[in-house]
Amino acid sequence: MGKSLMFDARSRMPVPASELFSWHAREGAFERLTPPWETTEVLERSGDGIQEGARVVVRIRIGPVAQRWEARHTKYIEGSLFQDEQVSGPFASWVHTHRVWPEPPDSSVLEDEVVYAPPLGAAGRAFGGGMIRRRLERMFAYRHALTREDLRRHAAFAGQGPLTVAVTGATGLVGGALVPFLTTGGHQVRRLVRGRPNAARGDVAWNPAKGELDVAALEGVDAVVHLAGENVAQRWTPQAKETILRSRTDGTRVLCEGLARLQKKPRVLVCLTGIGFYGNRQDEVVTEVSPPGEGFLATVCRAWEAATAPAEEAGIRVVHLRTGVVLDARGGALAKMAPAFRMGGGGPLGSGRQWMSWISLEDVVGLTHFALFTPELRGPVNAVSPQPVRQGDFARTLGRVLSRPAVFPLPAVAVRTLFGEMGQETVLEGAHVRPEAAERQGFHFMLPELESALRFTLGLTTQGPQFTHGPAQVAP
Repeated sequence: MGKSLMFDARSRMPVPASELFSWHAREGAFERLTPPWETTEVLERSGDGIQEGARVVVRIRIGPVAQRWEARHTKYIEGSLFQDEQVSGPFASWVHTHRVWPEPPDSSVLEDEVVYAPPLGAAGRAFGGGMIRRRLERMFAYRHALTREDLRRHAAFAGQGPLTVAVTGATGLVGGALVPFLTTGGHQVRRLVRGRPNAARGDVAWNPAKGELDVAALEGVDAVVHLAGENVAQRWTPQAKETILRSRTDGTRVLCEGLARLQKKPRVLVCLTGIGFYGNRQDEVVTEVSPPGEGFLATVCRAWEAATAPAEEAGIRVVHLRTGVVLDARGGALAKMAPAFRMGGGGPLGSGRQWMSWISLEDVVGLTHFALFTPELRGPVNAVSPQPVRQGDFARTLGRVLSRPAVFPLPAVAVRTLFGEMGQETVLEGAHVRPEAAERQGFHFMLPELESALRFTLGLTTQGPQFTHGPAQVAP
């Protein structure tokens, strides 16, 4: 096999080495560090986390081809090192060593060293070496930036102790990022599930359509995050509108009535609603004190927020996070738009003049966490970037990030024909929404600027870690 190659990434982290290592050892670290542009599915797990002998099998997609990758942890030194090695997969060999060491007085250094051999020997190194190197740079730039920000966010509230947090909608776009964020930070998560609950994991059974909730299983939770609800991105037939409305109001009412009956009530309920509350406001600047607007989404959001009344009346602090367009490569609006832009067919929607108040997925996660620990936040909180854009500017920025033209508009009449009322309210209309409540309480946005947010989630930046490359003498 000859010489293997070595890739090394190093970054300083804002916490002591012990906390940096613990973050990696906790449940959810693998999921948290999987880049959003990678299609990865965990098929099997065995063993104890990252300790020697633990094993994980995943399905990854490299281009159009899905491949199975099995890795085994081969070394573990508490507080300073762990290592995983490919058992089978796309590389001829792969050994990934994670190192942590203190950086006085109270920070640390994270090093990821990968020693690998591409498939097909010399031909693989000659023709695939550059592609592999660029892919590693993208991946570890993302991983180190995310690790640093997660650690910073958790450290800000470390003095308040770990929480037990109940989460609805844990498998959705936001829940899929929030749950591993919380568990890697040392919090315990209880997922509310409609199917059979996993008792060992602490799941809680509920069926909001039938008005059912295992209230006793929620005793002892410190906080609740409510994310569940029917997807609005569908044609709004009368039946679909009824389903959307009931999924939000009935589920919220069942949950809040259950919380109100608890002996020891949670200190806070964070409920994600939407800036659809404000309706179409054209160029008006909207804040949390602005009145509701008109339209179906405004009606849904008003009823949705009103359904939390039983929790508020029981003395629970309730925060309504009114989210804008959530940007992430894994799902939502960006995942739907990106393929057309990559093929050179993207462009403004309708006039392109309508405001698009957006937020990165990581800032939704961060603001949810911030709301759990900030007693001054109560009632409506706009979960949007402080830098909204017009839809045409969004299209041009996405085209620039993907190095593609963005000159093919989709006329308003086509949007209405394809998507009906849903397209009118969610695509052709908008509002210039400001996050005044979050900014007033000092929330720090990780990705406030659109181009940086797009590059981060699409894996199109390598800024951050210190990278080195080169040959490594490794036995074949």
